[in-house]
Amino acid sequence: MASRPLASALLVLRLGLGVFLLLWSIDKMVAPAQTVKIFEVFYKVPLATDLAPAVGVVEALLSLGLLAGAWRTWTYGAALAIHAISTLSTWERLISPFGGNHLFIAAIPVLAAFVALFMLRRQDVLWSWDAHESAGRGGDEAQ
Repeated sequence: MASRPLASALLVLRLGLGVFLLLWSIDKMVAPAQTVKIFEVFYKVPLATDLAPAVGVVEALLSLGLLAGAWRTWTYGAALAIHAISTLSTWERLISPFGGNHLFIAAIPVLAAFVALFMLRRQDVLWSWDAHESAGRGGDEAQ
């Protein structure tokens, strides 16, 4: 069982990262044309404007799972993977962040936070949807 300060810190981290991901999800739904441009420029993937909101909905469902602490191995892992891909796709802006839009470098500490949350997912038990289910089997490996 996690100590109270650790459990509280992980809750704060989970909520912060969940809201972060949820905001990006909502952006995909309300600004699909911008989402299409992002997919083309950074991911080199063509995306139909009609599909952008659907991508946002799927990501929003993932965000809600993350916020709830549900299926922690899968939701935290998927959120980490999505943000890692997003961060790596901006590598050119990360190696030369000054003078242009230097906000891209904020993705690095967010990526570190996703890694930390994933690594500590078994200790993230405060207000976590499946903490009571996984407590008896030593974590959530069985999910």
